[in-house]
Amino acid sequence: MHIKTIATLAIFLSGFGYAMAEPVLSPDMAVREEIYPFATQTLSDEQFLTGTSGKAEQIGGILSLPQGKGPFPAVVLMHGSSGVGANIEPWVRQLNGKGIATFTIDSLTGRGYKQLGDKQAALGRLNYIADIYGALDILAHHSSIDPKRIGLLGFSRGGQAALYASMTRFNNLWNKSGARFATYVPFYPNCVSVYKDDDKLEAGPVRIFHGGADDYNPAGVCEDYTQRLKKAGVDIEMTVYPEGEHGFDVPTLFGKSLQSKTAQTARNCKIREAENGILMNLDTSAPFTYEDQCVVLGPHVGGNAAAAEAAYSAVLAHFVKTFELN
Repeated sequence: MHIKTIATLAIFLSGFGYAMAEPVLSPDMAVREEIYPFATQTLSDEQFLTGTSGKAEQIGGILSLPQGKGPFPAVVLMHGSSGVGANIEPWVRQLNGKGIATFTIDSLTGRGYKQLGDKQAALGRLNYIADIYGALDILAHHSSIDPKRIGLLGFSRGGQAALYASMTRFNNLWNKSGARFATYVPFYPNCVSVYKDDDKLEAGPVRIFHGGADDYNPAGVCEDYTQRLKKAGVDIEMTVYPEGEHGFDVPTLFGKSLQSKTAQTARNCKIREAENGILMNLDTSAPFTYEDQCVVLGPHVGGNAAAAEAAYSAVLAHFVKTFELN
């Protein structure tokens, strides 16, 4: 574990004869970071869905603790296919500024990947969920974190994971932390797959945020899923920003719309879980693969400052309410 503190920096500088003024802290500045390696597995979707062990792996995450006195509420941040990107830091700052700790997972570096956009089959579609539960285990047993106030925020492939990590079945299979998330907040997830018991969720509310102009993971499929879960009595809501493309909260993309020419999207696929954890392509009646014709290339990514600001406001308000912060 690697620890960085302002106090440590002051001692270090004073040892070399430097005078250091009292640090001026902005409200969104973390006062402590802890870097954790943790064990997980690389799993195919079939292994994940049947609870079968896969390849042992070690990945990492960064815990950023806010100013004030704990124990703090916390939010786990789960990146998308491109890894920890430019949208993560603004979320960390704003959550820390509200007195909420963050734990940023890096699911790719430890596995030897930089990104998965053009090779989605390299890692099971549900594998991030196992990583998420590993992060929850760390936080649930950390002396500075309130185990009853831990939320989950995920983006794209990580948004898909944040959505389905709410399923009671998956918690029973893979969550060994002894804790449950207080809420689940997916951003622009893929909702094309239908899993067994996917309408039976944990108690924490689900709040989906999507872009109406998203051609990577179209919002309409998630709207259908949201309505189906509402009918099942699930506390779930979905907010769609009409002008938002995929990655609308990524600041380096604000004002841009870029085609990811080699990125794979399953937006045209219809996938359903069959027996023994096999994901079937309903159009071919065969097991789904990323070689199927329904998988296409060339979706767009684009940032939208207005949508991002609206989402920041809505999500922060949701976490403040859920965690009962003043």
